Amino acid sequence: MLSPTIAGVSMKKGKLIGVGIGPGDPELLTIKAQKILKNVPIICAPRSAPQRPSIALSIVKNTLNNRKKEYHVLEPVFPMTENYKSLEDHWDRASNQVASFLDQGKDVAFITLGDPSIYSTFSYIQRKIEARGYVVEMIPGITSFTGCASSAGIPLVEKDDILVIVPKVDHRLKNILKDGDTFVIMKTSRHSELLEKTIKSDHREKEIISVKNCTKDDEEISRGFVNHKKYLSTTLVKFSKYKL
Repeated sequence: MLSPTIAGVSMKKGKLIGVGIGPGDPELLTIKAQKILKNVPIICAPRSAPQRPSIALSIVKNTLNNRKKEYHVLEPVFPMTENYKSLEDHWDRASNQVASFLDQGKDVAFITLGDPSIYSTFSYIQRKIEARGYVVEMIPGITSFTGCASSAGIPLVEKDDILVIVPKVDHRLKNILKDGDTFVIMKTSRHSELLEKTIKSDHREKEIISVKNCTKDDEEISRGFVNHKKYLSTTLVKFSKYKL
């Protein structure tokens, strides 16, 4: 890909930066994330629907409000659907928007909840942007499940415990249940009935803690499974080493 030129001089392209902004508490932004958000000219903050504000953008609003430099916000829509064709269309559209600024030599910070390497929408744009030959960088963030464990005041794993991260509850969970010690089940409200049935089928002694809106002002921590439909809900299941 040829770089844009001004008066015959090749321009340096901007880079895409995936910035993990943590689980929800603005004070959990890393120093490096804050530094980037205070200086990068373009902020990309996806939303799940045109009428829904970006959760990620709300977390970093104070950092952006205190900026001295002007900036522009992109808010592409990444719908919550399993229609792959629809998702591809939205990812392509967002990639084109991002690339248009990279071609102007402007860096773009793509903000994402938690960490950009863990179940993040950033990964879809990352692949498309890298395929076009642009430079991509990632800034790690505090994950939702470590945030949940901290809020609940429990260690996730000890010694040689096996930690399993479960993004979706289906038949695969039962197949691996016996091999794990601690399970982090994300977005648990989607399949709460199947989750309860599967976990209860394991007769080991267990501790179950659910966290809604981890580290945010309206955070709720409860023993057992969730009984609401909140998107930002995580359930931690810790099994004992011994059978009952």
